[in-house]
Amino acid sequence: MTEQLVELNVTGMHCNNCALSIHKLLEKKGLQNILVDFAGEEVKFSNNGASTLPDIIKDIEGLGFKVVDDPSTHVTPFYDKVENKFLFCAILTAPLLLHMLLPWHFLHNPIVQLILCLPVFLVGCFHFGKSAINSIRGGVPNMDVLIFVGSSAAFIYSLVGTIQNLGEQYQFYETCATIITLVLLGNVFEKRSVTQTTSAVKDLVKIQQVSANRMVNGQVEVISAREVKAGDTLLVNTGDKVPVDGEVLSGNASIDESMLTGEGIPVEKGKYDTVIGGTIVQHGNITMLATKVGSNTVLSQIIELMKKAQAAKPPVQKLGDKVAAIFVPAVILISLITFALTYLVGHATVQTSLMHAIAVLVISCPCAMGLATPTAVMVGLGRAAKNGILIKGGDTIEAVANTKYVVFDKTGTLTTGKFRINEIKIDGNASVELVRGIVMAIEERSNHPIAKSLVNELKTLPQTKVILKTVKEEKGLGMRAEDVEGSHYFLGSGKAADNSGFNISLYKNQKLLAQIAIDDEIKPDAANLIVQLKKMNIIPVLLSGDKKERCLKVATQIGITEVHSEKLPDEKLTVIDIYKQKGKTIMIGDGINDAPALSKADVGVSMNDASQVAIQSARVILLNTDLHSVVKFLQISKHTLITIKQNLFWAFAYNIIAIPVAALGFLNPMVGAFTMAFSDVVVIGNSLRLKSKKVDS
Repeated sequence: MTEQLVELNVTGMHCNNCALSIHKLLEKKGLQNILVDFAGEEVKFSNNGASTLPDIIKDIEGLGFKVVDDPSTHVTPFYDKVENKFLFCAILTAPLLLHMLLPWHFLHNPIVQLILCLPVFLVGCFHFGKSAINSIRGGVPNMDVLIFVGSSAAFIYSLVGTIQNLGEQYQFYETCATIITLVLLGNVFEKRSVTQTTSAVKDLVKIQQVSANRMVNGQVEVISAREVKAGDTLLVNTGDKVPVDGEVLSGNASIDESMLTGEGIPVEKGKYDTVIGGTIVQHGNITMLATKVGSNTVLSQIIELMKKAQAAKPPVQKLGDKVAAIFVPAVILISLITFALTYLVGHATVQTSLMHAIAVLVISCPCAMGLATPTAVMVGLGRAAKNGILIKGGDTIEAVANTKYVVFDKTGTLTTGKFRINEIKIDGNASVELVRGIVMAIEERSNHPIAKSLVNELKTLPQTKVILKTVKEEKGLGMRAEDVEGSHYFLGSGKAADNSGFNISLYKNQKLLAQIAIDDEIKPDAANLIVQLKKMNIIPVLLSGDKKERCLKVATQIGITEVHSEKLPDEKLTVIDIYKQKGKTIMIGDGINDAPALSKADVGVSMNDASQVAIQSARVILLNTDLHSVVKFLQISKHTLITIKQNLFWAFAYNIIAIPVAALGFLNPMVGAFTMAFSDVVVIGNSLRLKSKKVDS
């Protein structure tokens, strides 16, 4: 059965715990490529027939969430918004917390404290209790279990003391209410912060939400870009966004494509040029034909790619996930041991022992471990996308750590793929103009990239016009032609090509007429890229199917010493395999012949103007052809991984230090709840720092 990608809109998720519960449920059902974004209220997964969609939806709703058709029309009830729950609880908690300072003696009355605390406790029961019970049912107890147990212990202990009229030492209503209120405050900050980490995708979605001017019977009608159909004629004016992908029918315009390529210089577009939806017309007006609409546009595919990328977990996250899975039972056990030791060995009162145990429950934070990796990955992917670098998975970021080799294809990667004539050497009495005319007439009939480059150059140079009667291409050899006077020509790479640089020969009636030296232009930033890679202790390698002389010439000019030339696609695989055994290897290529090597390398990188096969095989796509993007990609990946490690260090160190401090009685539960609520914010804040952090080192 074919794998089906499913996207659901799920409301009722308040924090990372909710997302984790759904994630574990879907994992248990055998689903793949799972992405749960609680801030964006999205759940995505690949279903290969392991479960039916109605069953999956029923199980998600069984956890207490709601699957809706259109999130834009769904209104979350006022009472179900975490911000409103926090405000409600804060208003009732304030007098409980300040009753020692306020001059109103009635606040000391246990019945009044019970009346103030009960609504807060009920909100906590519904908010944390529902999530706690569902997580236990799912087999992965989450942080809400700790909050629910801790606040319930304080409330029940106080309630028993109130019923039995045991005095003020049994009143911990303010502890119960403060724990719930502060953790709700942490949820508010967490949701808002995580929303910022996913902003790159949201920014791209906003770009899609534009109107279009459709031409119908000479009249212009304004419609939404979503309503445009393939084949529609659209009018795009200065300042407008191009609504969908298409081709220019008439007019000229300067178009800003920086949102896709990161390249700030506008691109000039004229008749028959392709335009991309979401790009901005800075000057000029065009009439265009819509060719790709809806999910087929480049922008839609990029958004889809980024959402899938967020679902791919780096191996480093598995450590956090494993610890988080056993964390809650371990904390509950530590809490019980704390109570027993404080009461039996420390000879403390039941009240003191209980407070120590509750402090252990509320200060521990598995949530920070759960957020450490995904938040950093989302920000890293977003920053890369804004620089015109599409990374197909969060796991790719870790895969490029400690890269030892970067293997380059030559044509179209280090070179422009555009060929120029360096020199024409005449053998005989023919003029240069006649040779140009013959070459022009023959190459006009070829679709080969070299032929197209030569035609573009020759049409600007003086030449003698030659009229051909027949032209025939001989695969792998060259072109044969006959002119109207009956003369026969052959143009191709023949035996005359040697180390002198003349690599194309022109024969007339089987006699050598001229030798031509052509060269592929090296990209202007290629040499600088090689210098930067060497500074990063990365060894550059050239791997090409091209002739040895050409490969060595390019390698020498830009500073590459390791060269593998005249390699077929299967031979490229062998070379990549050898380098992989020596160290982490990245392959950068653009042709169909590079696709197997791109898949074989630790990470394959493809240019945006590459063949579709190469783009599919690569894990990273450079949307602009600027080679500096390669260094930018390595730098962003490096700093994203550093951020992940910093987050995990904080999450582990916080819990390792905080739990013993609470167990020894140095923290009261309210301070513990406050500290726990903000430990998540520290992790997310560090991830957000990656948005503007300098990554040049």
